[in-house]
Amino acid sequence: MRTFYRFCAGIFSILVWSALGFALYLQNILPDSFYVTRGEQLDLSRQYSYITCSTPWDSFPVEAYASTGNSYQMDLKLLGFVDIKPVTVQVVDRRVVSVCGNPFGIKLFTDGVMVVGLGGVQTADGMISPASRCGLQQGDVILSINGQTHLSNQIISELVQVSDGAPLTVRYRRGDSEKNALIAPALSTTDHQYHIGLWVRDSSAGIGTLTFCDTSTGLFAGLGHAICDVDTGQVMPLSQGEIVHASISGVAPGIPGKPGELRGSFQNQIPWGNVYLNHVNGIYGQFVGGIDASKTLPMAMSYEIKPGRAQIWTTISGDTPQEFDIEIEKVHSYQDTTGRNMVIRITDPTLLTKTGGIVQGMSGSPIVQDGMLVGAVTHVFVNDPTRGYGIFAENMDNTLSYAAKCAA
Repeated sequence: MRTFYRFCAGIFSILVWSALGFALYLQNILPDSFYVTRGEQLDLSRQYSYITCSTPWDSFPVEAYASTGNSYQMDLKLLGFVDIKPVTVQVVDRRVVSVCGNPFGIKLFTDGVMVVGLGGVQTADGMISPASRCGLQQGDVILSINGQTHLSNQIISELVQVSDGAPLTVRYRRGDSEKNALIAPALSTTDHQYHIGLWVRDSSAGIGTLTFCDTSTGLFAGLGHAICDVDTGQVMPLSQGEIVHASISGVAPGIPGKPGELRGSFQNQIPWGNVYLNHVNGIYGQFVGGIDASKTLPMAMSYEIKPGRAQIWTTISGDTPQEFDIEIEKVHSYQDTTGRNMVIRITDPTLLTKTGGIVQGMSGSPIVQDGMLVGAVTHVFVNDPTRGYGIFAENMDNTLSYAAKCAA
């Protein structure tokens, strides 16, 4: 009997420590604040059946959760008795936005030029790399050369040639810090010109999908992720950018191990809008042309999204979006899942036949569930193009307010 009691005590101890460990894990990954709409109650059970809000609602005055701008604290508990952490709940108005799904062309110019490669120069003294010698690295952003701040590939080449080998003062940014360096151009024995062994990128262009816009301000959000440099993987620093109308002319279907893509072209060079922010949550800017406000939907809060049937609005031909069925498989309200808040799976047979699932260019396609905008497509699973990730519309909308400041 004593052995049995010890066994039970051991099992109980394991369960307690497991619960405490899981609660600590949840404490680290769950956000410290949530948004709810007026009159609604925070309910995480749609996503986490094992998490409860400990404070009974009848202990709050009605004004606490029925008036926009109010905030209050609630304690999250695991299984109703293990403390996770207190969170702040902020009461906001239900957002209603114009949902898009239209393709758009993006033209982005960098703030400075990004170093995408370093190479050698064949000289009379052998192969040398002036850029490496002065400490430059791939991913650095060159802000100025000899005080010249308006830089491009051509301008840098001209500055190197007129230097006649004299050292150039380079100011560059690495991460959050700025640094200075002297780079001495080397005379090549191959073409008898000066070189610094540096490859840079000053712009980017492509096609993506608009997610939503605020008809009252003309601000728009798209992509659901940042535009990153293809060589370094870093977010491209934005100097200026614009979007133009685009049309999809064909699709390269995705297969396991090889993502597909939407093939399209810019319809014209007339700006449709200005880009003010290249952010991990998407591309943001303001329309300069007309806005199609005929498809307005309320926006869901993250806690309202649940696994189950949904639709994406995306364009696979021309410039008119269509609705296709998907399944939201998982929902994650994690703090460190930028652009990966949901796992989605394409179920629509038409879309699967034409694209194989999610393809490049669909990023930003709105995800709609129960008549509300819940998010946007962001990534595809390379080994399973029928599945991918989505970002919460709430997260994109929170960044929109920052974009408004950039526009101002």
